[in-house]
Amino acid sequence: MNAQPGTTQGRAVVLGGSIAGLFAARVLSESYGEVLVVDRDRLTGVKEPRRGVPQGRHVHGLLSRGQQILEGLFPGLTDELAEDGAARGDVGHDVRWYMNGERLRPNRSGLVALTSRRPFLERHVRERVRALPAVTFLEECDILRLQASPDRGRVTGVWVLRQAPGSTEELLEADLIVDTTGRGSRTPAWLEELGYPRVEEAKHRIGLGYTTRHYRIGPDFYGDDMAVNSVASPSLPRGLIVSKVDGDRSVVTAYGILGDQPPTDPEGFLAFVESLDVPGVHAALLAAEPLDELVAYRFPANLRRHYERLPRFPEGLLVMGDAVCSFNPSYAQGMTVSALSALALRDHLAESGGLPDPLGYFKRLAADAIDGPWAMSIGGDLAFPGVEGERTPEVLAGHAHLARVQAAAVHDEEVSEALTRVIGLVDGPDALLAPALMAALDRHDGQAGS
Repeated sequence: MNAQPGTTQGRAVVLGGSIAGLFAARVLSESYGEVLVVDRDRLTGVKEPRRGVPQGRHVHGLLSRGQQILEGLFPGLTDELAEDGAARGDVGHDVRWYMNGERLRPNRSGLVALTSRRPFLERHVRERVRALPAVTFLEECDILRLQASPDRGRVTGVWVLRQAPGSTEELLEADLIVDTTGRGSRTPAWLEELGYPRVEEAKHRIGLGYTTRHYRIGPDFYGDDMAVNSVASPSLPRGLIVSKVDGDRSVVTAYGILGDQPPTDPEGFLAFVESLDVPGVHAALLAAEPLDELVAYRFPANLRRHYERLPRFPEGLLVMGDAVCSFNPSYAQGMTVSALSALALRDHLAESGGLPDPLGYFKRLAADAIDGPWAMSIGGDLAFPGVEGERTPEVLAGHAHLARVQAAAVHDEEVSEALTRVIGLVDGPDALLAPALMAALDRHDGQAGS
């Protein structure tokens, strides 16, 4: 079963039905006549966190660029999400941003903020993907191992085992396998079993821990806003997100780095929140109705697998999402990078006529989707003195410049908007070096020094 360039023949199999897998299935449906999504969990009708998404109860954010891509891939989905209960607003105006203990000046960015629970967003995207004629789902099915050609130069399928009693192993033949199984991906081990070199991994330990609870919070706390985001800083390496989500509730996630895990008892959690001194939050939670128990999650390290550096890679296999790169979740980059990765996959498939060159794909993926967010994430982490890593002169200069931008953004709407766009991955960090912005920083420095 060989897909031909320029046609929509052949079968692609996506391993993993989470956000990255759904984005992959969406773009694969443009190049392949059949797209099969395989997942170990039950997916149909699921509205609550799944076993396969252990962080599913915690706050998730789709950055502005991710929302733009989501709407491009699934036209009308933004309205559909809002109509079904997601909060929607302007990310610069309707979110209260706090950095270094000070609130950034609100700005009319024109960028859409969408806030909802992770299962809610995933369900809506999954329903859109399920409606595509080329796509089918194979649920509650364990992924066992790959099948390769005799010379091991091409992956030709994947062996699976349905969880139903009495099932036996079966081979799913495919022209293309896309692994989106997340951080625990077995592709590195599979490659070694096939005789390929070990993929280089980069790990940056941050010891992030976060704790979450859902509440029903009175409307007076939000006013016309939809969320509060207090970003951890070197002076106080703790952060907090309070956000409206679907179901007339709020998600509250507090986090700390370098092992500073927020407690999971109510009194300890509230004391942690109070230590952040974000106006109104502690009092609002004291008066709010808790809707579930406190749950914790630990994220020890950023992880990147440099597939683009391998000298060779089997045809018929690609990797995407957290299986390639897993970011510090406090920056909320993960789902948006998966969306960017889907565009990189689409562009590569268009160039290759549906017959991808794996190393060409991985190089495009790195350049178009991963390198920029990875540099931002690692650079941001290195601002915290206890995080291990090399602080080159360029990194230190970046920290100093960002501190200037954040200080000016407290007072200057133009600077605040520019920072909002960079945080949302709409613009790259170079936008913070634009001449007009540098002039605004000089004005602020002059006013601060007078």
